[in-house]
Amino acid sequence: MLSTDDVKNLIEASIPGSDVAVADMTGTSDHFDIQVTASEFAGKSRIEQHKMVQSALGEHLTTTIHAVQIKTNTPN
Repeated sequence: MLSTDDVKNLIEASIPGSDVAVADMTGTSDHFDIQVTASEFAGKSRIEQHKMVQSALGEHLTTTIHAVQIKTNTPN
C-alpha cells in the first residue's frame, strides 16, 4: 500500500523540480488524484506528460495502485 507521500516522492524523484500534489480519492490508498507542474513538460504533448508521470509510478500501477487521475501543467 502506498501513501500519498510515497506517490509524491516517486514522482518528484523521477521528475526533478516538479511541484506535485497527491490526494487519496477513496481513502483506500489505491485511487489517487495527482497534479504535477513541471518545466520538463514544456514542448511535450499531454499524453507524453502523463506517460512521464505513469513511468515514475512504475510497477505500482499494476500492483498497488488501482486508478489514477492525472493533471499536468507547465509553470506559468
